[in-house]
Amino acid sequence: MRNIPLADVDHLDRAVLPIATDYPHGHLLDWHEHRRAQFLHGATGVMVVDTAEGSWTVPPDRAVLIPSATRHRVRMLDVSTRSLYVEPGAVPWWPATCMVVDVPALLRELLLTSAEFGPDYRVAGREGAVAALLLYEIAALAPLPFHVPVPASADLAALCRAYLAAPDAGVGNAEWAARVAMSERAFTRRFRAETGDSPAGWRSRARLLAAVPLLRTSSVSEVAGRLGYASPAAFTAAFTRTFGTPPSRFTAGRAGGGPRP
Repeated sequence: MRNIPLADVDHLDRAVLPIATDYPHGHLLDWHEHRRAQFLHGATGVMVVDTAEGSWTVPPDRAVLIPSATRHRVRMLDVSTRSLYVEPGAVPWWPATCMVVDVPALLRELLLTSAEFGPDYRVAGREGAVAALLLYEIAALAPLPFHVPVPASADLAALCRAYLAAPDAGVGNAEWAARVAMSERAFTRRFRAETGDSPAGWRSRARLLAAVPLLRTSSVSEVAGRLGYASPAAFTAAFTRTFGTPPSRFTAGRAGGGPRP
């Protein structure tokens, strides 16, 4: 199914509903939720998925698993998606929070094949077998580390979401503590309790996540400069250490190709 609203087919008695959708550059799917679990694959472009719990950046040709009834929004950057909407009862193993995953070659081909299914595809035939195999392949996937948590408290969450929208290497703990009227020590302790990371460590990871969409249109050197790194080598080392793959894998002409992390 292509470019069909989920609401038009959600009632169908199918455990898996494959829907392919093309989005204009910069399109924002604002806060919403689905009754079904969603496997959201970006066949092209970069996606940024936000929930109350965190922010997940989905590099080209990767995917994100979104649990059922999870309120979320998605920013699409030159994205053509291949989504699967799955009955929660069919996937008791689905993760409780979002999870970015790789999309191996077999899974990618199955997604392309399922995008051509009609709404009432035959469960007992070849199409039903493809749908079942899709779930087996997804269940075997391991998470990739392209996310940061967002604190539960409103004041800290506001700091983090503002930083995700515009990362600034010049911001420090003292400035953040002052914004929420706390001492730097108390702020750092509270931030770590809510996120599991120090404020400085969180900001460093957020800046690296911001690099993924920038690398679509800019060189490694340009992105390193924009994000405040002393040199392209320092940026490359930090990116590779955090995500297990160099930033050059996501530059124009390389995104989605080459060996997987």
